[in-house]
Amino acid sequence: MNTIVALALILLILMVLVGGRKGAKSFIAIFLNFAVLIVTIFIMLDPSADPIILTIFASTLISCITLFYINDVNSTTKTAFLSTVITIVILLALITFLTETTMIQGFSEEEIGELYIFSFYIGIDFVKIVAAMIIMSTIGAITDMAIAIASPMREIHYHHPTISRKELYRSGVSIGRDILGTNTNTLFFAFFGGYLALLIWFKDLSYTFGEIINSKVFSEEMITIMCAGIGIAIIIPITSGITAYALVRSGDN
Repeated sequence: MNTIVALALILLILMVLVGGRKGAKSFIAIFLNFAVLIVTIFIMLDPSADPIILTIFASTLISCITLFYINDVNSTTKTAFLSTVITIVILLALITFLTETTMIQGFSEEEIGELYIFSFYIGIDFVKIVAAMIIMSTIGAITDMAIAIASPMREIHYHHPTISRKELYRSGVSIGRDILGTNTNTLFFAFFGGYLALLIWFKDLSYTFGEIINSKVFSEEMITIMCAGIGIAIIIPITSGITAYALVRSGDN
């Protein structure tokens, strides 16, 4: 049996045993989100397609699958979804500006050696491609942060229905602060885990610390981490505000 298939079956069994029906839906959602990413990438190959618009559409669809398919449609997932979309739009504007300013788009010197036989005139805006890539890398963490704040806020309001909007908002921000550090560190160490071979290669090439820091491939990944961290930080007050407004206004118990 193929190793990947075996691991997928083990993952499915564990997710069903631990999460039950929701665990099975989460497993299916992985493949649905993967399909959305693949389709989006193929559409981006068309020079007439706008990667930014495609990214917004794909991120929205991924958020719908992650929130509504797994957790059903309720006040918690609705506020988490709205918070995610707002954060994505803000991040896209910021990331596009940073990409144009830092010029991290395109291929780095370390990657050019293997691609010199190919033409680089492919008619695709790499600034928008990099912006799309960074958003796709952070959408999971942003959605996770939104539901992690909205869900306990709903529980707080359920047990304390007379709580004021301001107090509920503060509770949401407090929850976000507790998980902000762990989520940010997860992204940071995921980078070093995924690019450990690259760092070893830098050492074999006798790169100085300054050359590593200023290399395009390293800067691109660090900017991705920073933007993901900014997205996680931004979504805390956004989710807290929207959820507090929705719960207190509707009196949802």
